[in-house]
Amino acid sequence: EGADELRLSNGTGPCSGRVEVKHEEQWGTVCDGDWTIQDAEVVCKQLRCGSAVQALNRAPFGEGTGPTWLYRVDCRGDESTLWNCSHKGWGVFTCPHYFDTGVICSGFSELRLTGGDTACSGHLKVKQEETWATVCFSHIDFKTASAVCNELECGQAVDILRGTRFGDRRELIWQEKFHCVGNETHLAHCPRMLHPSKTCSHDATVVCSGYGGYRLANGSTTCSGRVELLHGGTWGTLCDYLWDLPAANALCHQLDCGVALLIPDGHGPVWRDAFHCEGTESCLWNCTQVTLGNPTCSAREAATVICSGKSGSQLTLCKTARSQTVATGVAEDVGVICSGDRHIRLVNGTNRCAGRVELYHDGIWGTICDDNWDLSDANVVCKQLGCGHAIQAFVSAHYGEGSGQIWLDDVNCTGAESDLWACPSRAWGQHNCQHKEDAGVLCSEFLALRLVNGKDCAGRLEVFYNGTWGSVCSNRMSQLAAITVCKHLNCGDGGEIARDFTYGRGSGPTWLDHVECAAQHSSLWQCQSDPWNPQSCDNRAEETHISCTDREKLRVIGGEDGCSGRVEIWHQGSWGTVCDDSWDVADANVVCRQLGCGSALSALSEAAFGKGTGPIWLEKVHCKGTELSLWDCPAKPMFGKNCDHKEDAAVNCS
Repeated sequence: EGADELRLSNGTGPCSGRVEVKHEEQWGTVCDGDWTIQDAEVVCKQLRCGSAVQALNRAPFGEGTGPTWLYRVDCRGDESTLWNCSHKGWGVFTCPHYFDTGVICSGFSELRLTGGDTACSGHLKVKQEETWATVCFSHIDFKTASAVCNELECGQAVDILRGTRFGDRRELIWQEKFHCVGNETHLAHCPRMLHPSKTCSHDATVVCSGYGGYRLANGSTTCSGRVELLHGGTWGTLCDYLWDLPAANALCHQLDCGVALLIPDGHGPVWRDAFHCEGTESCLWNCTQVTLGNPTCSAREAATVICSGKSGSQLTLCKTARSQTVATGVAEDVGVICSGDRHIRLVNGTNRCAGRVELYHDGIWGTICDDNWDLSDANVVCKQLGCGHAIQAFVSAHYGEGSGQIWLDDVNCTGAESDLWACPSRAWGQHNCQHKEDAGVLCSEFLALRLVNGKDCAGRLEVFYNGTWGSVCSNRMSQLAAITVCKHLNCGDGGEIARDFTYGRGSGPTWLDHVECAAQHSSLWQCQSDPWNPQSCDNRAEETHISCTDREKLRVIGGEDGCSGRVEIWHQGSWGTVCDDSWDVADANVVCRQLGCGSALSALSEAAFGKGTGPIWLEKVHCKGTELSLWDCPAKPMFGKNCDHKEDAAVNCS
């Protein structure tokens, strides 16, 4: 009698399909109304197909034939075979085949980028069983690159490039094409279709925005020295402007060097990036990073740090970048020094330097009561957070009511204290308040951005700093900076500087000049500029006017691949749906063609792929069917309440 076997049938490749088991020399199926991801995980592991992406029941890959060999399987997820899981016995119950189970496995166990300038760029490879398979350039797109960068914790996708030509190279090529939405946290979660590699001529190179690396140089130990960052292939020192113990602590953690003990009083450029950390982050890149408006720096102002030494525990940290230690001696193992259990943060203010004040004490976050809350109290908070000075002390839950504990009441700072808990107040947890009295602050370093005097995503560029809205000068500003502003404001991926001063003259300060952005920046705060100065422009004619093209984008969601699902369009900075009023095959044909998915098999209504969320952007779309884009079709913008999400339109393409 032969051994029991397992296979997946009728899927897009060997790692997806209907679950089939061979027992007593006959193939049969598995029936389970409660088929879970743990059950699917055992199948994927047994077949050496990576990890489980989806556990499916009710014959998603068609109905099988033969006996129902296993019924109601209950796996923990770590069993070596499916039949080692708890089950009712072989062939004890015969199910109709429309209850047959299926799985979709990742097909690969991990991914990596190799041969790039940084750990966040290079040729894309996936591990298939024990071998690394190369991914073909024609099998990925920018959305796939986004999922790759997300999984590697490498920031955002910057570019996909045609890599090296395969020629006669004998190597394993990944056989499936990825159809990602772009927000997936793992590449394995993207839908895929079998796409033989005969058409494959070049491999794929992915470039993510993440920092390339970090190291400590010229120290007396491997855990002390000058802080150096790798930016765009160049090592440079970090400016000590706003370099403080919480930021140093994050770097020490990241290098597995314990905690920062002190910051004692180089070569190449000095980067002006400032990291704003709470002190609890395990990676420097998890801290908020602001470069805009920071002062220039000389080599003698380079940031340095002395860490306590190796912590003794091997922590798995920071996939974002390579760490390098410049060997100059042996690390001193002096154990770990804990920093105490109190932290402070601002909540609900859209940016790190404004919001409701919350304190972490005894393992719980709580608020502060607004009795006697004034500017000198707020000043201590702003200073402690590296947010400059206080512009306003808010009372009466200006930034919304908190919940849980109210930690402090009757706070009475002089303004000179180094942290809020050094100020006189009632004892911790003693108060006569409710959350409608939660205190808040607005600090001078609170930043905001807007386009004024235009509509939606066009206007004169203004930045909020030191409590006042002011203009930005356009000297040296490139289209790349305009694109960064548009991304920052959720106004699409395209924009340009309007040269005709359509949007009027400003009247407040002119805060910034010489703003220069790089391709990987998604926020204006990450760009370089001259230091903050209320008279940055010589005259109002230098003010910046920007028009975002808000490139309309289209996607389908909820189907098994990128060619069927609920129709969603990107407009005014958010994804929304289309109402199914008068939705027909002519409309669906235009969507399918625009997505590169052939022609429409059907136009579906009444939320066939589930209800969407967010706005409903269009109703009564009337395409002829020959248009190249959905935006070329007559349609009515949704303003009224004629539709809701149970009427979301969908397509099924060939």
